[in-house]
Amino acid sequence: MMAGVTIRTDFSAIPEAQRPEKVEQLFAAMEAADAEGHYPKLIVERPWSVHNRVLEGEFASPRAIRWYLERELGRLAAAGARMSVCRGRRAVDLHDPDLMAAVDETRWDLRRKKLFLFAPERMALSIDRLRHYTGTPAEAFQRYVLLTNYAWHVEEFRAALPVTAGPESEGRQMPAWHYAQPGRAGLSMINIGVGPSNAKTITDHLAVLRPDLVLMIGHCAGLRNRQEIGDLVLATAYMRDDRVLDDVLPLSVPVVSNYTLNTLLLDELTSRRLRSRMGIVFTTANRNWELQFRFVADRLERSRALAVDMESATVAANGFRYRIPTATLLAVSDKPLHGLPKQSEDAQGFYAATRRQHVEIAIAVAERVRQLYPDGLPTADIRSADEPLLGLTEPEPLSAHRPPPA
Repeated sequence: MMAGVTIRTDFSAIPEAQRPEKVEQLFAAMEAADAEGHYPKLIVERPWSVHNRVLEGEFASPRAIRWYLERELGRLAAAGARMSVCRGRRAVDLHDPDLMAAVDETRWDLRRKKLFLFAPERMALSIDRLRHYTGTPAEAFQRYVLLTNYAWHVEEFRAALPVTAGPESEGRQMPAWHYAQPGRAGLSMINIGVGPSNAKTITDHLAVLRPDLVLMIGHCAGLRNRQEIGDLVLATAYMRDDRVLDDVLPLSVPVVSNYTLNTLLLDELTSRRLRSRMGIVFTTANRNWELQFRFVADRLERSRALAVDMESATVAANGFRYRIPTATLLAVSDKPLHGLPKQSEDAQGFYAATRRQHVEIAIAVAERVRQLYPDGLPTADIRSADEPLLGLTEPEPLSAHRPPPA
């Protein structure tokens, strides 16, 4: 694309066989604008939409989300959308003081943001920070992401999928490993460390890559009499005592795991004849909550929680905010309320016995999602009623009480 040239394509007038080539031309125009130091600007006209006919927006680093663009633009092309790509604003340098205003989510309505959830400046910053924290470039991340806070899980991941790419150097705060497949249909695993602050940090930045799922695998304290060490826990919902997202997502907003993803996880556990329970997970910011039990006892009881951890609710809440399907698979490592607090020797034996199985389940479920939902898991429950993103929506009937838009 020559500087300043706009590429326009009316897919309703293009034979189906030629559509992939035209989508590729649009993507090449985006990359050209990006190479010229501008944000690519994409405008989509959807003739079938009554209330959101035209969507437009700018974004950064199209190569980082190429798989997503190819899929979503392909769906729009198949429906007969009209699309154009042009050179947008000049990209803001990450050292520019004006960057802070552009990345401040409190200055724009995240719920109503069309086309993409993020301003291009926010995308560029997150892509840079992902490399800083994980030691791997954004282009290496796959569509299916596993989060853990144990290096042992990473070891099992690499053993199960030997051809993986890892950090560029040692000492990264949240090292990532990627099992790459065509179309980014492989898996990424990130060791996010311990606690809700880390969970928020990584999911803030992962969200700009639009992963198809984020699955938290880790350990928890079991709260029920009939739970045994090693039992698995599937979170259906969360008691948020992590505090890190309270200002941006009120505690009154319910946050639940993705139903389809939980169903696939339960099917896998059942086929393996593993002991498990589904229920509410209580996520705390206090690693030693048992030492101040009086302060949390009432909330644990009223919530009917069956497990306590330090990351799951944070991951799920940020997934809800950013429209990413999430789920949680935990293993009971201790039962502090029943005379089985976590102790070093017992914990080491538990980790050695369960870690391979835990990772195998996560890999198997991600593979099922890839096979069954190549266009992404159902996300109607985390989409606002008036919020088309980039994909399709069903035609909306005109209200009898409302005139058509001008």
